[in-house]
Amino acid sequence: METNDNFIIIEIDGNKKQYLPLLLIGDESESMIDRYLDYGTLFVGFFNGMPIAVCVAVNLEPDVVEIKNLAVEAEFRRQGYGRRMLEHVESQHSNKKIILGTGETPSTLKFYKSCGYSYSHSIPNFFTDNYPAPIIEEGITLSDMIYLKKINPI
Repeated sequence: METNDNFIIIEIDGNKKQYLPLLLIGDESESMIDRYLDYGTLFVGFFNGMPIAVCVAVNLEPDVVEIKNLAVEAEFRRQGYGRRMLEHVESQHSNKKIILGTGETPSTLKFYKSCGYSYSHSIPNFFTDNYPAPIIEEGITLSDMIYLKKINPI
């Protein structure tokens, strides 16, 4: 558990689906969330006792962790909570490579770059092939999955 002012981060072991409304902010498809939620580690950030942020991390290999979902409630964005969730996950996985996939949304890519992530590779047509309806963010219809990486020296 991490504490800082009125914000705490807790690892959730059971009843992960109770946080589905937050998880759907980071991934619009419940069926896609179901593919990783059970075997991923779910961290929930609480502000004054209210869940406002989630992050799901999955161990892919002994030295590689993938962040599958990072989401913050709209009214709490741009206040450092997403960054704090990432830093918490990174602190749990010292000396590991951390990867994550995201869409081509400029503000999202800028956020991850500011957190020390750099381009790794892309999966063409990931969103169009795996989601039933188009996902539009900042006026952009998402198509390719952009993978970013960070070698975690913590």
